[in-house]
Amino acid sequence: MRAERRRSLRALSHNKPIALLSNAVYQNIGDMVSNICQNNWILGLHQILLILLIIGKWLLPLGGGLSRDQLSQLLLVFVGTAADILEFTSETLDDVKDNSPHVVYIILAVWTWSMLQFPCHLCVVRSMSNEAADEGIQEDSFWSKHSTDLWSIVETLFIQDGPFLVVRLTVMTCFGVFHQMLVFFAFKNFLVVILNVYRLFVLYLDFKSPRRSPVAGSTQSRI
Repeated sequence: MRAERRRSLRALSHNKPIALLSNAVYQNIGDMVSNICQNNWILGLHQILLILLIIGKWLLPLGGGLSRDQLSQLLLVFVGTAADILEFTSETLDDVKDNSPHVVYIILAVWTWSMLQFPCHLCVVRSMSNEAADEGIQEDSFWSKHSTDLWSIVETLFIQDGPFLVVRLTVMTCFGVFHQMLVFFAFKNFLVVILNVYRLFVLYLDFKSPRRSPVAGSTQSRI
């Protein structure tokens, strides 16, 4: 009995430094995690979510008839879109989180709305349908001819740059927040919106412009 007690005491004496060391390690890790700012946690979660969306889209099987060329083009678009969305949430939330929690909810709602670009990717889907239509009968409607460009304009105006511009202008006018990055990205959103409206106008003029039929062109060349 005495020998067993001695062995148990020796085992406890050997395990005690290991337990103390593990407790110290856990305490240091807990201190490091608690010292991280809440904003850093939010930003980190946003970054992880966007990265997982892009990598998940890359690793998942090709669906909806997407080719590898179209998938690579889509992933490059996703990287730029994710950077714009991340900048919007990080910069704009820092400007208004202390003044109005209601605006924070609006910003998060706009951020959620902009995330619809990742599962939908309507531009690539419509470009696939246009390629299939080119092989068959050509339609003369404005939508069927420029559907890819129109979907891209719709995404820009109503899903990303348009709502971002409205929120940034609201922050500047209602809360009086002005700094270099906010003004720059607001002007960038405004420029993108104007260029897309101009693109829509150009497409409409191109569609409405008089086009000569090949029969008329051949008769004129013969004359």
